[in-house]
Amino acid sequence: MREDKTKSPSQKNKQVNKNNWLWPVVYSGIAVLFVSMIWGYNAFVKNDPPQVADSTVDSKEEEELIVETNATEEVLKYPFSEELLDDVAILQSYYDLEAEENVRENSLLVFNQTYETNTGLSISIDDQPFEVVAARSGVVEEIITDVFQGDEVIVSHADGMKTVYSSLSDVLVTKGEEVTQGESLGKAAANEWNPSAGTHLHFKVLVDDETVNPASYLGF
Repeated sequence: MREDKTKSPSQKNKQVNKNNWLWPVVYSGIAVLFVSMIWGYNAFVKNDPPQVADSTVDSKEEEELIVETNATEEVLKYPFSEELLDDVAILQSYYDLEAEENVRENSLLVFNQTYETNTGLSISIDDQPFEVVAARSGVVEEIITDVFQGDEVIVSHADGMKTVYSSLSDVLVTKGEEVTQGESLGKAAANEWNPSAGTHLHFKVLVDDETVNPASYLGF
């Protein structure tokens, strides 16, 4: 007697049920694996962020370098508004041994019956107070308060040059302050040390701590 190999209805149902749960399990496993991979990648990225701080520091250093370079390349300008140039008078020039005799005589300052050579320029504008400005960008190195000679502001610059502004009143800056070219420092005033000059600015330029003729940098 041959065995009947035809599957019974119960066996067919078991096969169908097996197929029904097998593939969902496979799909679920793949989905879990995929989600785990994404989670692991995100965790890795969070634990190893880009080094933003270093680039920020580099940007600041680069910006400071640009500012310092620009300050070094600045051309010396007048210590007053250029709009006033037509009204400016040089009362006393820088004393230059190689200058003509009449120029050297004009560069001698008389005080207490003694002569002193002028180490800068005595600048006047109709004997009236005027705004004194920084001839170059720099740092205020010193402020000297002197009732007799007038206040003095010394500004040091990136290349070692210094500019000195004397016979001032109403000083607007402080020691250690950074100033930009054209920024107001104070006002020109009269003083008792050089009364014949009236209201004026005494402007000096130093290179390697030695006075030089400011007129060699300016169009006087």
